[in-house]
Amino acid sequence: MSADTNISPKQKGGWWSLSPLAVFLCLYLITSLLVNDFYKVPITVAFLLSSCYAIAMTRGLKLEQRIYQFSVGAGNKNILLMIWIFVLAGAFAQSAKQMGAIDATVNLTLHILPDNLLLAGIFIAACFISLSIGTSVGTIVALTPVAVGLAEKTGIDLPYMVAVVVGGSFFGDNLSFISDTTIASTKTQDCVMRDKFKVNFMIVVPAALIVLGIYIFQGLSLSAAPQMQTIEWIKVIPYLIVLGTAVAGMNVMLVLLLGIFSTGIIGICTATGVFGATPAESMNVGTAFFDWFGAMGTGITGMGELIIITLLAGGMLETIRYNGGIDFIITRLTRHVTGKRGAELSIAALVSVANLCTANNTIAIITTGPIAKDIAKRFHLDRRKTASILDTFSCLVQGIIPYGAQMLIASGLAGISPISIIGNLYYPFCMGTCAILAILLRYPRKYSGEG
Repeated sequence: MSADTNISPKQKGGWWSLSPLAVFLCLYLITSLLVNDFYKVPITVAFLLSSCYAIAMTRGLKLEQRIYQFSVGAGNKNILLMIWIFVLAGAFAQSAKQMGAIDATVNLTLHILPDNLLLAGIFIAACFISLSIGTSVGTIVALTPVAVGLAEKTGIDLPYMVAVVVGGSFFGDNLSFISDTTIASTKTQDCVMRDKFKVNFMIVVPAALIVLGIYIFQGLSLSAAPQMQTIEWIKVIPYLIVLGTAVAGMNVMLVLLLGIFSTGIIGICTATGVFGATPAESMNVGTAFFDWFGAMGTGITGMGELIIITLLAGGMLETIRYNGGIDFIITRLTRHVTGKRGAELSIAALVSVANLCTANNTIAIITTGPIAKDIAKRFHLDRRKTASILDTFSCLVQGIIPYGAQMLIASGLAGISPISIIGNLYYPFCMGTCAILAILLRYPRKYSGEG
């Protein structure tokens, strides 16, 4: 690359440094609301135009250097890791669909769960899996295809069904001992994971119980068509492998690779009658093998838009950081802090804004964690509650922004707009409400001191 890599330190920011984010929100969100159609402005176009604006408004650099700085963000290791997950998720989802794993899993779920407990059952499954594996992305990858299939079979609104999975996935992302956000929040605040868990548990479990009650109530009127199909147990195995290895704590990419290979082996064997099944259309091994390859290719290609969005968002948000946007908002939010409530609210606002600008809850915590620690020392806050606030509010924002990895992959797998999911997200909003009340009401008392 010919661009000069010796770029001067990042700029001192002002409100203007956050303007690329405002341009994106105006182009995508506000325009879509005005025309009442979230498909009128493609999210890729909104990100492209806001990215061009971000490059154009960057000061103190030549054009070539600005582009290089943008590319640094697009090529960030976390961005590339997400892209790898998207590629594997697309390959697994499509190959699982083609070999019949999704239909078989949906039929099994409808067979096991009563109609009126379907919504609650999916929410509990998302909560349990995310708590076990510590990642919302892995949970969404595993359950979204099943949720899509259930929505088709039951007539439930698709964005609503996907939102159940997305919401439940953040329960574990926020609480799990192996979650990146838990590790980052406890390390930056120098507290023990177990203690942070106790505080977090008391704040968010009431939110989860409220949402579970809503799903049980809404499920009372739900009735699915009788399932006459025979459950093909062998075709459920890929999802059992994915869920089992994920719960065991295996890396999400290894989980997806095992899932892909299992769909290929089982798909080829069932298509050629190896398991004693009678295939609808007799195939030889070669035909089934290349059909599997074709399904993976289709799935990977289908993730193209998602990958483009991720690259553009990464570049734009890095430009905002370089221009001093995050440091500016941190300074503005902390200069008038008074009292414990104000201090805790400022920490909540800090990590929320940082997450809004980075679209990554772990990075947001790492960015604001040292500042939060200083605020906690100054105002004698309990570091266990401070860690809980950092984790909870970062997960809240990550769960509702349309350009976050979780929302993008859920909408990509379901083939819907991320905006259509946001309005159906009960748990993140309920979690945020409980967290704000915990600050205002000094709850839990043991970890809040005097207000």
